Amino acid sequence: MKKVLITRKLIKSSEEFASKIFDVKLNHSDEILTNDELILKSKDCDGILTSITDKLDSNIIFKLSDKIKIISNFAVGFGNIDIQAATKKNIVVTNTPDVLTDATAEITILILLAATRRAKEGIDWVEKKNWKWAANFLMGKQLTGSRLGILGMGRIGRAVADRARAFKMKIHYHNRSRLNKNLEKDAVYHSSLQSLLSVSDFFSINCPATPNTKNIINSKTIKYLPNGAVIVNSARGDMIDDDSMVDALKSGKIFALGLDVYNGEPDIHSDYLTLPNVFVLPHLGSSTIKTRTAMANLAIQNMLDFFKTGETKNKVN
Repeated sequence: MKKVLITRKLIKSSEEFASKIFDVKLNHSDEILTNDELILKSKDCDGILTSITDKLDSNIIFKLSDKIKIISNFAVGFGNIDIQAATKKNIVVTNTPDVLTDATAEITILILLAATRRAKEGIDWVEKKNWKWAANFLMGKQLTGSRLGILGMGRIGRAVADRARAFKMKIHYHNRSRLNKNLEKDAVYHSSLQSLLSVSDFFSINCPATPNTKNIINSKTIKYLPNGAVIVNSARGDMIDDDSMVDALKSGKIFALGLDVYNGEPDIHSDYLTLPNVFVLPHLGSSTIKTRTAMANLAIQNMLDFFKTGETKNKVN
């Protein structure tokens, strides 16, 4: 029986599933393992089931036991793992695509609506108990008939587009390559980010995290957006340069910002907590019972397939 380390606590049914097929080391406290703890605890293991909170850079990977042959990441993204280092050490890395598409798209629409309709300010007024209705009270923007720019038209980006169409939004997108017509539907393709930004009344970040996407929304790119645009991010926090975004929010260049992810989670830029036009959630994108169970079971299945056949369909390196 193969031995695996599961670095963070999973839903009980998933831990029971893993325990039936592997000799499992569980993290009952659910505390994030230090680098030294991860290296030590995995020393006699054949594989590691990691979480997005585990940062496996090249220094850690090269210190892992040669016995480890697979790192199964409990996430669709894998920016927390140095893929090149893993490949050099002959470690297969897998992820959990598809199963979190709908849940993440739903949270994207939530933060889009909340930012656009000034939900944070509305909640504050309710708590004060002294608000009075007026014709111009907390006026937000309307999604209906507006242009939504989507950066990254993969599974999640397309799911966001489908939901936005219910609001009769006009979909524009920028991707590494243009989609075929069946996937594109009525969306308008833009070959450059600048072109997409220039028509985006609302802008949703849904692309994978890569070195090229870090701080892709910055003081230069923000200038291309229409004045009073709304930005939402449900992908990865490091795609936004926080200082530039704060300046744009304060100046009114950006009407509002909705975040489910942000730099340095759980730490956050202090201005995001005080600015009234920022709506933030604590990375809830995939946080439904159905989705988190499916993600964990797929991460476990990825390891099982690999140990049985040497192959797995969700390999990323």
